[in-house]
Amino acid sequence: MSERIISYRAALNEALVEEMERDERVFLMGQDVAKFGGVFAVSKGLQDKFGPKRVFDTPISETLIVGGGVGAALAGARPVVELQYADFALVAMDEILNKAAKWRYMHGNRQSVPLVIRAAEGMFGGLGPEHSQSFGQYFWNAFGLKTLMPSTPADAKSMLKAAIRDDDPVLFLENKALYNRRGPVPDEVEVDPIGKASTIRNGTDLTIIAWSSMVAVALKAAEALAEEGISAEVIDPRGVRPLDTATIFNSVDRIGRVLVTHEGPVTGGLAGELIAQIVETRFDKLLAPPARVAGADTYVPQNLELERFIVPHLEHILAAARKLAATGKSSTQ
Repeated sequence: MSERIISYRAALNEALVEEMERDERVFLMGQDVAKFGGVFAVSKGLQDKFGPKRVFDTPISETLIVGGGVGAALAGARPVVELQYADFALVAMDEILNKAAKWRYMHGNRQSVPLVIRAAEGMFGGLGPEHSQSFGQYFWNAFGLKTLMPSTPADAKSMLKAAIRDDDPVLFLENKALYNRRGPVPDEVEVDPIGKASTIRNGTDLTIIAWSSMVAVALKAAEALAEEGISAEVIDPRGVRPLDTATIFNSVDRIGRVLVTHEGPVTGGLAGELIAQIVETRFDKLLAPPARVAGADTYVPQNLELERFIVPHLEHILAAARKLAATGKSSTQ
């Protein structure tokens, strides 16, 4: 199968174009998504291609954007709504959690909400505490809402296409640091079922589980560790709900050492919940206590130089991985 090297941003744009061509019920709305093409240029050119009835701007009201998307989905459309920054989802939490996520359950499984909420998250460009938060951890218990976090251009395209086709609401979190990241994308993208983790690298000494922007860092760490004789397996869960525990637990059972890394703060972060599940269900398989490498427990500074001090870096993962590999029982015991 042939492939091209394109950016994460271009992959998302292609997914929107292809799904809008495939299904006339798909439309896009949000702040500045039309002529301007979105604050991160993901929807550039879409209004020219599909017209103002299918790609249009909204007022500066996240409540309206998500609430209108819920209503349109209930009426039979398949809306994709854009929140300029994931931080602004806090304004629309009632619509996200109490309307989109719960509607099917509250109406006896008779109505679906095929809505996609796209939102840019993460630390990039010194944008400060109200525009840079990592949001996956807030939706661990958002029952009825699927939460996806693609880490590569190929996944960005295939996962957005899958989200648009899904009959349940999907929160689609795009890390801002990834928009310019380039990578191979097949000419014919396979649309995999939502909720399947990706084992990016096989290993035997420890498992590194990483989300979103940290996946590439985890891979670099695995390559560096291999030169030291430490074999690291790298798994990208690709999101929060649904979580592919089968793939993760299988790796833990085989290897016995696990390190979890993500960009958001340590406290209340993605790693804490996942490690809790691992310890509760695989404690007898562990050869050493699980480790986590995450962001600092503080505000995101509005300063590019200071910002880099609160995100995990390659050396942090390497240090934790080396310590983990040397800790605990031998795999032969």
